[in-house]
Amino acid sequence: MLWPDTTERSPDGALVIGGVAVADLAAEYGTPLYLFDVATIRARCRLHKQALGSAYERPKVTYAGKAWVAPALLQLIRDEGLNLDVVSGGELYVALRSGFPADRIAFHGNNKSPDELQMALDAGIGEIIIDNFDEIRLLDELTRGRSTPVTVLLRLNPGIDVHTHDYRKTGIVDSKFGLGISTGDAERAVQAVLDTPGLYLRGYHAHIGSQIFEVEPFIETVDTLFEFAGTMRDRFGIVPEEISPGGGFGVRYEEGDPDVALTAYAEQIGRAATLAAERWDLPSPVLTTEPGRSIVGPAGVAVYTLGARKVIPGVRTYVSVDGGMADNIRPPLYGAVYTAELVGKPSVGEMEWLTIAGKYCESGDVLIERVALPPSRYGDLLAVPAAGAYCLAMASNYNLALRPAVVFVEHGTARLVQRRERFEDLLARDIAPEDGYRT
Repeated sequence: MLWPDTTERSPDGALVIGGVAVADLAAEYGTPLYLFDVATIRARCRLHKQALGSAYERPKVTYAGKAWVAPALLQLIRDEGLNLDVVSGGELYVALRSGFPADRIAFHGNNKSPDELQMALDAGIGEIIIDNFDEIRLLDELTRGRSTPVTVLLRLNPGIDVHTHDYRKTGIVDSKFGLGISTGDAERAVQAVLDTPGLYLRGYHAHIGSQIFEVEPFIETVDTLFEFAGTMRDRFGIVPEEISPGGGFGVRYEEGDPDVALTAYAEQIGRAATLAAERWDLPSPVLTTEPGRSIVGPAGVAVYTLGARKVIPGVRTYVSVDGGMADNIRPPLYGAVYTAELVGKPSVGEMEWLTIAGKYCESGDVLIERVALPPSRYGDLLAVPAAGAYCLAMASNYNLALRPAVVFVEHGTARLVQRRERFEDLLARDIAPEDGYRT
């Protein structure tokens, strides 16, 4: 499904999600507005846990926080029993302030600062995923004198290509991420960690990309990690307690996209791990997957108000909305494709082809290149599904835009979880001139 699980149309054709009329939410909170269906988030958390648990004896599901982090979401993730990975001090700060258990947090990132690493150490997080030799050196300095070693995984680069946008490939040899297996860096990193008294090597991690619709690259990643683990066991006597092929499961953004059967994926990945452990005579380690987009992506919907219309005869018709690249940079960044429907009426009957443009001062600020919609007019509401991942996470104040409000819907009620930014927020970081701000 492109839309949240609870999506329906009322008898008069109005869009309803979580038992709440979307038009009522727009009237109360304004647009652009992002709404999340709690039932969809919970269902996808449970699906990932059940699917991996049914396929493998020691499963662990970790939410990839870079998809979107907010206190209200993290409390749901926590209560559903998922772990969390963060990629910055900011994400770690929000997670800790939200009450997420520190021992269920993993810290990723290819250039963690000394301050970020110290913050993670002070918080006592579950594990740090080491990305490079400089990080090993920093952790050596920061952990000297500690009575208990810090648990770490090594992020390996398996040299595996995937069918996705180049910007979303993270496991190819020419990537800024991970310690290359083929270059020998991965093995040298194992030796370096073993030589560092303040570190305890728990296992190996890899991430090959995002928005992946084939299961074969994940299986290849599992096989590569276990082969490396077996080789390191033979050379150094280190037996991995955890192996992670990462995340990156694709979700549908338009009708033509394939549907990822998460249960089938989990079964094949779990089976591959079981067979690989047997092949290399390794005790079954914890097998960790890291879904992010596939949990929150389908749960989120962006709502806009239609504005100016520009008709170019024989070319196209532009209709602009009151948002765009400031709240969703994905289309201009890497050609992400979305669909949309009018909030007030379903996409049936007479239709017109439109280009949905944003309001910002860039020609590339186009949300949807081509979508068929019923006849519309200035002021109508437009809903864009599958907007729960990476839109808010990458939102900005470009053109000094105000970032949108966020609402959770469930059982016919709505809860504001992030208010819309105000104009005064735009000056919150500025140092006032001597004569102060003009009022």
